[in-house]
Amino acid sequence: MNDVIALVLGSFILALAVEHYNIHKRLALNITLVFCGDPLNPPLLLLGICGTAAFVSMWMHNVATAVMMMPVATGILRRFPTGPNQSVVVGKFCRAVVLGVLYSITIGGMSTLTGTGVNLILVGMWQSYFPEAAPVTFSTWFLFAFPSALLMFLALWALLCCLYCPRSSGQALSVYFDKAHLKEELEMLGPMAYAEKMVLALFSMLIVLWMTRSITEDIPGWGVLFKGLAGDGTVSVMIATLLFIVPSKKQKGEKLMDWDKCKKLPWNIILLLGAGLAIADGVRSSGLADILSESLDFLEAVPYLAMTPAVCLISSTITELITSNNATATLIVPLLIQIAKTTHVHPLLLMIPGGIGAQFAFLLPTATPSNTVGFATGHIEIQDMIKIGLPLKIAGIAVLSLLMPTLGVYVFRTGEQFQ
Repeated sequence: MNDVIALVLGSFILALAVEHYNIHKRLALNITLVFCGDPLNPPLLLLGICGTAAFVSMWMHNVATAVMMMPVATGILRRFPTGPNQSVVVGKFCRAVVLGVLYSITIGGMSTLTGTGVNLILVGMWQSYFPEAAPVTFSTWFLFAFPSALLMFLALWALLCCLYCPRSSGQALSVYFDKAHLKEELEMLGPMAYAEKMVLALFSMLIVLWMTRSITEDIPGWGVLFKGLAGDGTVSVMIATLLFIVPSKKQKGEKLMDWDKCKKLPWNIILLLGAGLAIADGVRSSGLADILSESLDFLEAVPYLAMTPAVCLISSTITELITSNNATATLIVPLLIQIAKTTHVHPLLLMIPGGIGAQFAFLLPTATPSNTVGFATGHIEIQDMIKIGLPLKIAGIAVLSLLMPTLGVYVFRTGEQFQ
């Protein structure tokens, strides 16, 4: 039970509050309304839907985001005919929307520590193996991962527009798509209530506190007031606690959250994270990491610039088969730490490509639970996933190979001597 577990526990409680008050649905409808265009512009609409999914995924776990956002996406697609009456243009746009939401959720989750369990496992292992080293904070991770995710998101959007969503499709789709329906759905939600505003305010406060706890050496952030005893998990739990204190003003004595609303808390993921950290510690302390690292000793002969793409390729290949990017990270990161020690390379230069590469599970519906959620809609087939997933995986490896030796060196100070 460390800071990483506290971080994800508080974040999940906040995510449940967002879901309970339909804030995610209001956000999706508003953004879709803005990006709809008049006349309908399919690439712009696709950008709005995917952008919403990516943004929500930045602050919630990927699986929770997929469960919430996929019904929003398929709700938009219900305007179109199904079965034999569906035209080729409509069918392609439906596939583009589902694939876009699916992969945007994965890409968005990479950009923040709380977006996915892999990032938390990675940071937890860094703290466990190198307790004396400077911790990877929410803000330092964001400074590196957000530009990486943004480049991948743009690559995804370009791929979908080229293969499934040409600009000329606007006229065919506008027959079924109308802004009036979106406005009706938004009106059904009614004006934003006090409870929704308070959840959004606490959500915004959490992000600000995460980003300002540790800024730079010259501007240390508010964390210095507590002499290093307050972590990102401290803030997460504090905001979650406030949800149980602030009144909702719906009924007398009712708070924004209570334990009944927390029944859907995914303890399995929290336990999985804890287990991953415990297994990693066991792999290290038992000497198993030394033995296993011998199977990857060929990486020692790989040139420095080729190391990132090699590690990323291995990690992203394993993750397609194991069905859990958390399990892949738990397996591969301790080995990469051992290889970094033997090759005298800064550990983060291998750990980060290995951890982020474990999230490039784009090819198979069984590769991650969120892929399964998208595949279950019936709008996409395995060949669609491979058609977009393979070039997206290549783009992801290229982005990491470019940014890790450049931006990564600056953000994580990997150019400095490391003991």
